[in-house]
Amino acid sequence: MITKAEIQSIRALADKRGRDEQRLFIAEGEKLVAELRTSTLRVRRIYTTKPLWAEAEVIAEKDMERISQLKTANNALAVVECPKYDIAAVDPTKNLVLALDRVQNPGNLGTIIRLADWFGITDIVCSEQSADCFNPKVVQATMGAIIRVRVHYTDLAGWLECQHNRGVNIYGTFLDGQNIYKADKSRCGVIVMGNEGQGISAECEKSVTHRLYIPPYPADRSGSESLNVAIATAITCSEFRRG
Repeated sequence: MITKAEIQSIRALADKRGRDEQRLFIAEGEKLVAELRTSTLRVRRIYTTKPLWAEAEVIAEKDMERISQLKTANNALAVVECPKYDIAAVDPTKNLVLALDRVQNPGNLGTIIRLADWFGITDIVCSEQSADCFNPKVVQATMGAIIRVRVHYTDLAGWLECQHNRGVNIYGTFLDGQNIYKADKSRCGVIVMGNEGQGISAECEKSVTHRLYIPPYPADRSGSESLNVAIATAITCSEFRRG
């Protein structure tokens, strides 16, 4: 039987402060929890509303509703330790890396993590102003990709400057950039994606070596001013992996 103290502790994980204090996050859904059970992440506890796994604690549906962060509670919830990753091990001279500059919408961040997983990008470097990757909404939106993609938080402008000084190719999307479909693109380097409303900050822009542009069709068409950052990330990653 789940205790009131456990319920309060799990509910506190809905907020970043609670996650930071406990160094834990929650993941919901039978499929996601099943993946976590066999992953390298450390699962502290599993709660289910029906017998699914030997190590899970079966609780009442009303208790699952109390600890769930979903509008409709699922039948499985896991409490997981937040992993610690070494940003010093991220090497864009050997791999393609995504950098997110103040991407603040949890749904966008979760989708981008899922996209990174699809396109074989294992590291994402985020500015400290970006959404928390262990926010329950982000975790759900990743559809399990949070298990395989390492997300780092740092002074992004400073990190990009260091990569620039190493001679790393740093790509960013801008309205005055070169047509992404015609531009030369390398297999390694950093792709910077900017804030939903303001794009890439001036501090991060200083380190960009290749300015890219995703043109509308036809090129002179007058329509939407910009693309959603997750959609733009999908197009950009696809172009880098093409051919």
